[in-house]
Amino acid sequence: MQLQEEIIQYFRSLPAEVTDKKGLFSAEYVVAERKTFLSRKKLSYIAQFRVDEKTREIRFTEMLKETGFGFSGGDIESSTGFGIKRETYKMGMGPREGSIEEQSTLFGRKYSYTFDYKTIRCAIEQKVQVAGFVFKYQITPLGL
Repeated sequence: MQLQEEIIQYFRSLPAEVTDKKGLFSAEYVVAERKTFLSRKKLSYIAQFRVDEKTREIRFTEMLKETGFGFSGGDIESSTGFGIKRETYKMGMGPREGSIEEQSTLFGRKYSYTFDYKTIRCAIEQKVQVAGFVFKYQITPLGL
């Protein structure tokens, strides 16, 4: 359990919000934000990991998620032509699944950020290997 705590402390130093659901740990923090007239969009980095003490391995996944809130004008969904629209986009969780590299390239066209997901992944992988565990990276979400 010491390894698990080390990883949690590492994410909190970013600073990320860390949650635990039945042994599946999630860390999330905002890496970029865009504000326009009456709307705001955020790009968040989400990492999930699960520690398996029996097999001495850690399964790890990461993704970028865009959320938005604000006013929209002339939407088909809005019969009055003006209303509030809340959007959530999850890359890697729907029919199109891609690596975080692909997601970063896609979002890099819309956002300006210096976030480096590779540094985070390498730091976690190094902690795992030093503790004598096996690091298993996967593109798909870990699930419960």
